[in-house]
Amino acid sequence: MTEANGGERDALAPVIPLFGNRGQQNADPADDAESRPWHATWIGDRPESERTAARAAHPATGNVPIVVPVEDDDTPAMAERVLLRKLRTRSLSVREARSVLGEHDLDGATSDGIIDRFVSLGYLDDFALAEQLIDKATSRKAQGRQAVAQTLAQRGIPREVVDEALALLPDDEAERALEFARSKARGLADVERDAALRRLAGQLARRGYGAVALSAARQALDELSAAPRRGVRFEP
Repeated sequence: MTEANGGERDALAPVIPLFGNRGQQNADPADDAESRPWHATWIGDRPESERTAARAAHPATGNVPIVVPVEDDDTPAMAERVLLRKLRTRSLSVREARSVLGEHDLDGATSDGIIDRFVSLGYLDDFALAEQLIDKATSRKAQGRQAVAQTLAQRGIPREVVDEALALLPDDEAERALEFARSKARGLADVERDAALRRLAGQLARRGYGAVALSAARQALDELSAAPRRGVRFEP
């Protein structure tokens, strides 16, 4: 899994590029979005005149999604355009994509058709999104499984997809909890033992470490108290 860049602003990169190789296009359709609406479609879905023009403008495109102009009153195409713009800046789950389409006056069949096409093109992929979020949560936020699962559920990723993605994680929950506890224990060196234990275990629990929180906190504090104090040593 590759760590996502950016913040949310932590925004995650789209699952795949939505407009192919930009070097093959003279301009980004989104730059002209206010004056002329565009959306992705299949060459084979368009009239012959548009297919000919599209191949002339994009000779390397072939029978793959391209960007074509649509009429201002074409509501489904406008809805696709809005969804594409959002996907270019942030990956979305299928449920989140449905919510975006729900802001437009689309019937259920039309909305389902757009979602199915975006899934088939790889624009929407709940499992890939789950992998990205898990990687970010574990490598950058030091979160445990409980917190990760909650984050994925909040993004609308189905439970079965969450379980499948979490099953790929190594069984290192205790090790990661201890590593986090060690990093925080140093700041509690001057706090009374029981208070420090409660505070550290609470921090671990909030990170989603569940059952291992208390044992990791206790071990980290034990290691801290057993470590030799740094300072000047005077020989007799």
